[in-house]
Amino acid sequence: MKAAVIVFPGSNCDRDLAVAFERAGADVTMVWHKDTHLPEGLDIVGVPGGFSFGDYLRCGAIAAQSPITRSLIRHTERGGYALGICNGFQVLTETGILPGALMRNANLKFICKPVGLKVASTETPFTSGYDLGQEITVPVAHHDGNYTVTDEKLAQLRDEGRIAFTYTDNPNGSTGDIAGVISKNHRVLGMMPHPERAVDALHGGTDGQAMFRSLLDSFVSA
Repeated sequence: MKAAVIVFPGSNCDRDLAVAFERAGADVTMVWHKDTHLPEGLDIVGVPGGFSFGDYLRCGAIAAQSPITRSLIRHTERGGYALGICNGFQVLTETGILPGALMRNANLKFICKPVGLKVASTETPFTSGYDLGQEITVPVAHHDGNYTVTDEKLAQLRDEGRIAFTYTDNPNGSTGDIAGVISKNHRVLGMMPHPERAVDALHGGTDGQAMFRSLLDSFVSA
């Protein structure tokens, strides 16, 4: 599996994501936001968490205009895989790669703690390593994680099986308790919790390992 992790000014989970990919067996390249082209032959692009460009304007709004992001959009339009975590999820919504918007948390406070997630779909390469309805624990760290969509879009996401994870106890007010959503072709996942921070028992848990292993398995079996 060949992976690239995009680095923006203010990214602070880029190396965590690279390590998670590497532990799953991937060959990882770090890509600076001013680069204009992603490396050839990539299987997946990771858009990491952090505070790209200091979260000025809106979270992810400036990063969505970076040169490398145009290459990311082309990559997904060609059917390429991508994983956006926390700030990376915000970037994916700002570019229109994924629907919805990430708004200020309902309690107006920064949240940093482990949270419970329920696996809402196993019909994706990101979640096939879990059981449907399985409850896992993954850390969150965000101030603008309130995933917001219209009632019509929420119904569409449910009908199309595009909700990957839901919160067991909604920490931020997200519509439908949504913690992660999938693109229509099931090749792009955006989620606010940090599975890359849950791949080592020394860090407090390993519930994120199955995501990266199932990604590797999907490429090996393809």
